[in-house]
Amino acid sequence: MAFSANLWGQINHVTPANGNSPALANHAAHKSAKPHQKRPHKAQQIITETGPSFKRTPELLALAQQISQANDLPNPWVVDQLLKAKSLSKIKQLVLPPSTGVKKNWLAYKERFLTESRIQGGVDYAQKNWAYLEKAQSIYQVPWDIIVAIIGVETFYGQNMGHFKALDVLTSLSMDFPKSHPRAQERELFFRQELGALLKLMRTNPQQVWFSSYAGAMGLPQFMPSNWHKFAVDFDGDGRIDLNSSTADAIGSVGNYLAKFGWQPNMPTHFDIDPTFDKTHLQELLVPDILPSFKVQQLLAWGLVLTPSAERHPGPLALVLLENGEAEAHYVLGTENFYTVTRYNWSSYYAMAVIELGQMVSQRMKSCIANC
Repeated sequence: MAFSANLWGQINHVTPANGNSPALANHAAHKSAKPHQKRPHKAQQIITETGPSFKRTPELLALAQQISQANDLPNPWVVDQLLKAKSLSKIKQLVLPPSTGVKKNWLAYKERFLTESRIQGGVDYAQKNWAYLEKAQSIYQVPWDIIVAIIGVETFYGQNMGHFKALDVLTSLSMDFPKSHPRAQERELFFRQELGALLKLMRTNPQQVWFSSYAGAMGLPQFMPSNWHKFAVDFDGDGRIDLNSSTADAIGSVGNYLAKFGWQPNMPTHFDIDPTFDKTHLQELLVPDILPSFKVQQLLAWGLVLTPSAERHPGPLALVLLENGEAEAHYVLGTENFYTVTRYNWSSYYAMAVIELGQMVSQRMKSCIANC
């Protein structure tokens, strides 16, 4: 394996960074922010469901008019595409939030992603694509192992990229979003915008067959259509962006995405904390959720015992709660880079799975370099 010795030094070296993160400047607190353009993680399902075609109803014609105006697309062409879409009934259940009363479980969650096959798969993926990972880390200053882990968690390195027709998914969620969802109106608007973004991709790439997850995320990095337009890059220089087949484009696009959402070089993602810390101010600490909001001095004043590296951190921190069902909860102190990872999927559980998978892949790579 031709690995750069300097790159390992960059990965292992951590220095303090300033506290001025674009992720904090550009985004409201997690609980009040707009819905993120990624679907929540559920088990990959191979579904080839079809259904009845959509009809030329006043509702469909009105939606086509909105999309054509917002995306500068010919209205007759948009209508024609929507009439080709099939109504999918199963995805309506998949986009609903979990039932109330179901406790989250970090240990069970990470067992899904921190498997031997996914760790070794990450090593294999890194070995095959090392030149592009090194290039992405150099350009975007995002660690290669974070990029690998995101692709590993999202699609198992391209093995599970979705089996729905994206047009069917996004038309179904735009025309008939489940009214029982607590944010139905907001989510329906979101999917209508994504449907417009998909149609723009279809217009400029008429030969491409677009498959997606049950919520419209596509390709190796599972970008929503609007994110293809905003963050996808031609990283292999072949003159086209292909997140379905080009590992180079996927790697560069993930790096670009995280950089645009505020990744700060050489900043840790989080610090460990003793779970027996003084919980007198626990509720106050949990109010901001995963948005870094507390200075080190405030945490110390409230009785938290921090590691030396956490005490030296100059920026804000968040107390991140990871529930373990009926067992004792796990806590970490999240930095602005932890928050940036959650911009890919608004879940602290997702972020920790990505971070820990990346660490395990990196550790195995180092071991192989030393011993292979």
